[in-house]
This record gives sequence, structure tokens and C-alpha cells, in this order.
Amino acid sequence: MPLQDIVLHLDAYPEATSTEAIDQAVRFVASVGGVLSAIAVEVDIQPPKNRLANYVIGLSHMAAEEERKSREFCVAALATFTSKARELGVLGEAIHAKADLYAVAAYVAERSRTRDLCIVPVASQSDGQRAVLEAVAFGSGRPVLTFCPGNADLPLSGPNTVVLAWDGSRTAARAMADAMPILRKAREITVLTVTNDKASTGSGSGRDVVRHLRAHGISAVAEEIDGDGRRTGVVFSDYVAANRPGLFVMGAYGHSRAREFFLGGATEHMLNHLPVPMLLSH
Repeated sequence: MPLQDIVLHLDAYPEATSTEAIDQAVRFVASVGGVLSAIAVEVDIQPPKNRLANYVIGLSHMAAEEERKSREFCVAALATFTSKARELGVLGEAIHAKADLYAVAAYVAERSRTRDLCIVPVASQSDGQRAVLEAVAFGSGRPVLTFCPGNADLPLSGPNTVVLAWDGSRTAARAMADAMPILRKAREITVLTVTNDKASTGSGSGRDVVRHLRAHGISAVAEEIDGDGRRTGVVFSDYVAANRPGLFVMGAYGHSRAREFFLGGATEHMLNHLPVPMLLSH
């Protein structure tokens, strides 16, 4: 099934998603097909109810000012998105929402459940988007595509080369299935397996993935790398840095504690060293 209904999250606090990021997302969707909507969430900041602090440092005024800034970011980013998406013929909805400052990530994840894919640009490790992409990956039931303008740019004509990480797990299988519409458009696909890492990734495990993709009319090759004691995330990032594919696809591994997810080692490492755009699925 092709990607028809894609949503882009536009950050609105503390900084706005850049025009470059919006442009890359719109052009990427125009190249792979589908309709792109955007959601910008204005933050609702509830300062502590402390009369003395409010009097001394003006907490209520500060909160109102930050909310105003966030609202203006939403309006400007959505206007930019609408113009670019209309120009390339992929315009869906421009959604201006509002949520509690600490509930933005959960809100975006909930809205992503009825989309084929959510795109989350990341400007830096501290911009708040990391929380959004993790919430979407683990809480939406849908895949998330993340990239970093200037460092891990989206290929504007679609990903010609794709690396699919395979470890035989459920999440890897889910990522492969979710990425199928993009894999169909790729020119080169490598199924990458790190051996001597876990029981499910013995030699030859990627060959059945190649067979499955061929059954769908998709050509791919299997490649194995002996982990040789290195962490899987390090092997992945070294491989990607050397080969620079247009997209890296992997299952997002994590475990839950008190309903909060903690990333597995390989996922955490790749997100911390985002060398190319990544499609994550859980």
C-alpha cells in the first residue's frame, strides 16, 4: 500500500522548525508520493501558583509571553508549509493545535495514529523534537521518519539507496513492512545484518529478507558484518558514514517501565549520531 497520508510535525517551542526543514519534507513527499499535512502545536504553559514569585519575577507574564511566541511560531511555520506544499501539489491539512507544554509529544503521537507516516525534523539534541519522535515511534503504532537539515538531509528526489537493518526481530520485520512504499522507489537496497551479536542474527539471516522483497518485485542484496565485540549501533553508524545511503531503516527497540519507554542501545546510538535520515518503526 503506498504512502498516501503523511503528517509533518512543526516544532513551535522553544524554537520553530526551520524553513529548510519544511522545504526538505515537502520535496521528499512530492518525490515519493502522497499528501502531506502539517501539525504545529502551540504550548500551554501553566506557571506555579505562587503569589510571591509571581509578584517578584512575574511568572504569569513570562508564561504568557512564551505562549505568544509559540503561537506566532505556529502561524508562521504553517504559512510557510502551506505555500510550499501547495506549490508542489502535496498539500493536505495545516493543523494549528494547542497542548500542555509537557504533553506535546503525546499529542503528536496520538494524532499520528491515523497517518501512514509521521515526519519529525530534528535540529539538535536539545530542541524537544527527540521526545516527539520517541513518542511517535513507541506510541502511535505508525512509523516515524526523522532527519536533521544540514547534517542528515532528506534526499529531495527520494532515497536512491536504502539500508535496511535486519536482526530477525519483530520490530525489524515491522520496519521492513512499513518502509515497503519507499523501498519500491529505491534504486539500491542493502539488507544489513550484524553477526555474532545475538542468536537471531546468524549468518545468512538476511537472505530470506532478500527473497521476501523479491516476491514484492523489489531487488535487494544482503550484506553481513561481523560485530567482533563492537556495539551494534557503532557498527551501523560506521557503515552508514562510509556508504552514505539516502535512508536508514531500522526497528526501534525499547522496553517499558511504568509506561515510559527507554531506547535500546542501537536505536539510542543511531539517534545520537544521526548520519542520514532514519525511518524507525516499533
